[in-house]
Amino acid sequence: MKQDKNSDSANSTRLDKWLWAARFYKTRAIAKQMIDGGKVFYNGQRTKSGKTVALGDKIKLRQGYDEKEVIIIALADKRRDATFAQTLYQETEQSIKAREDNALARKQGILFSPATDTKPDKKQRRQIRQLKERI
Repeated sequence: MKQDKNSDSANSTRLDKWLWAARFYKTRAIAKQMIDGGKVFYNGQRTKSGKTVALGDKIKLRQGYDEKEVIIIALADKRRDATFAQTLYQETEQSIKAREDNALARKQGILFSPATDTKPDKKQRRQIRQLKERI
């Protein structure tokens, strides 16, 4: 009986538990919050934290400034070391390229303060001054 229970748990894992085991989030509670908050998409759709994951499915998630798209290649419901966690998924090429581009843009400061070719005119300076005075 116990072997059947263990084999069933090895073949099916909850989404929040898998994200925790794959070390995307530090706790299951945080993983659940991210799923419920719409930061995690399972096969392109929002889902619940209790959703059963399957091999080959795509998960799109946010971690800080980064957005990752991964494909599930192994299931686990227990958290182990980081090298094991990296064997549970494979990140897509588009995701890796987008993360590298965003990291470069953040490093150069382009992402948060886009470059402008001209100085602000008189009206824009007034608006900036009014905005600063409100704060």
